[in-house]
Amino acid sequence: MKIQEIREIIKLVDQSSLDEFLYESEGTKIKLKKNAKGTVNSTSETFDSSSIVEQPKQVEVKAPIVQEIPKEPVVVETAEDVADSSLHTIISPMVGTFYQSSSPDAAAYVEVGTKVSSDSIVCIVEAMKLFNEIEAEIDGEVVEILVKDGQLVEYGQPLFLVKGN
Repeated sequence: MKIQEIREIIKLVDQSSLDEFLYESEGTKIKLKKNAKGTVNSTSETFDSSSIVEQPKQVEVKAPIVQEIPKEPVVVETAEDVADSSLHTIISPMVGTFYQSSSPDAAAYVEVGTKVSSDSIVCIVEAMKLFNEIEAEIDGEVVEILVKDGQLVEYGQPLFLVKGN
C-alpha cells in the first residue's frame, strides 16, 4: 500500500463520523482510531508469511483533525425544503466525492432536463478509490442538480431532484 493511499484513508476517516477503522489486505493491516484529543492514531503492520522470524513493522501516524472551510458556501437542501411533492430526491448512499461523469473528459451522465429511468446511472460517488455508480431509482426528468462536480458529499445528502412521470 502506498503512503498516498494511507493519507487518503486518514483524511476520509477524519472527515467521517467513524471512531475506528480497520483495513486488512495481503498481509497489510491498517487500524485507525480517533481519540478524545481530536487526533487519529494509525498503526500499519506488514507481515511476511514466508519468514516468521521477522517482527512486524509498526508505524505510528498522528494527524490533527483539520476542518477545511469551503471557499464558497455549501447549501445542503433537504427533502423538507422541497415544496413540490411530485419531486423525488436522489440522495447519496455514502460519504465520498461526487462526480457527474466517468472521467474528466467524458460527458456528464445527466444534466437538467435529462429523462431518466429507474436503472439510469446519474453520477458516481468515489469513496476510498472505489467508484460507486448511483442510479436514479425512479422514472422521470432531472429538474435540479444540487451538488457540484468534485464536491465532497455526506451520507444522505440530496444530489438530484427528479420530477416523476
